Amino acid sequence: MHETTTKLTRIGVFYDGGYFSHVSNYYAYNHSRKARLSVSGLHEFIRRQVADAEGVDMRYCQIVDAHYFRGRYSAQEAQSKDRLLLDRIFDDVLMNEGVVTHFLPLQTRGGTTTEKGIDVWFALEAFELAMYKRFNVLVLIACDSDYIPLIRKLNTLGTRVMLLGWDFEYVDQNQRTQKTTTSLALMDEVTYPILMHNIIDDKTKRNDPVVNNIFITPQQSKVFTPPPSKGITASPTVNTPSIDGKKISVITKLKEGYGFIQHEKSELFFFHADIENCEFNELQVGDKVEYKIGKNDKGPTAVEIYKV
Repeated sequence: MHETTTKLTRIGVFYDGGYFSHVSNYYAYNHSRKARLSVSGLHEFIRRQVADAEGVDMRYCQIVDAHYFRGRYSAQEAQSKDRLLLDRIFDDVLMNEGVVTHFLPLQTRGGTTTEKGIDVWFALEAFELAMYKRFNVLVLIACDSDYIPLIRKLNTLGTRVMLLGWDFEYVDQNQRTQKTTTSLALMDEVTYPILMHNIIDDKTKRNDPVVNNIFITPQQSKVFTPPPSKGITASPTVNTPSIDGKKISVITKLKEGYGFIQHEKSELFFFHADIENCEFNELQVGDKVEYKIGKNDKGPTAVEIYKV
C-alpha cells in the first residue's frame, strides 16, 4: 500500500543526450516498435517508477527539474548537413516538456567527431543542482561507468539515484553486430537500477498505457520535412545524374534499419543514419531518392540520401 502523505517527492531528470538519441534510433529503426522515444511519455513512466519505489502516491511524485546534455554541430555545420531544422524541432520538444538544454560544440579530430567534456559538465551540474534544489530522487538516463563518481557524491547528500539503462544489439552499416550495454558497476552504485528493455519487451505489459506511451505515435512523429536539395527534378528516372556527382534512383529493399537502392545493374546498401531529409520509417520500396556513392569495408554504399 502507498504511504499516506502530502509531502512532495522531488525528482530531477538528467539525460545523456547522445545515449538517449542512440537508444531512440534503435527503437525507431531496429526494434519491432518502429517508434522513437517520447520525452513526455518517459517522464510519466519515471513518475510511476519513483512512486512505486518510494512507496508514495504518484500525485506527490513530480519532476521539478530536467536537463539534457549533448555535443552539437555549429549552425553552419548543421545547415550543411541539412540537420538544422531537425535539431530545432527536437529543441521544441524539449522546451515544451520543460527540459533545460546544455550543448557543447562537437569537435572533430582525425576524422572522428567527439563530445569532449560533456560528461564532466553533466556531473558537475547534476551534483550542484541536487545540492541546491534538494532532489529526493535524481534520475539518470545514461549507461557509462564514468558517472560512478557522481553517484557516490549524490549518495553523500542522501539523494536516491534511479538509473534508466538499456541493453540491446543491432547490425550497423558495415553489417557488423553492435552491442549497447549498461555498466554493471554503474547499476551497483544506484539506489534504483531499471533495465528498460526488460520492461518494454515484457509481454505482460504489452497493454500497459504507461509503457506504451514511452514511444511516440505515428501521428506525433509527422514533422515538417525539409525540401530536397537543389537540382532535383519533378519526375527523375532511375539512375539519372544529378548535380554535385549525385544520382537519382529508387529504393528496392527495406530491412531493419537499412535498405538497398537500384544502382546501374546492381544494388547499393544504405544505412538509416545516411537519410538526410526524412525518417527511415517514412521510406517505402519504390521511393525515388537522390544519393552519392560512398564506401565502407565491404564496398560501395549510398550516402547523403534525400527522398525526392
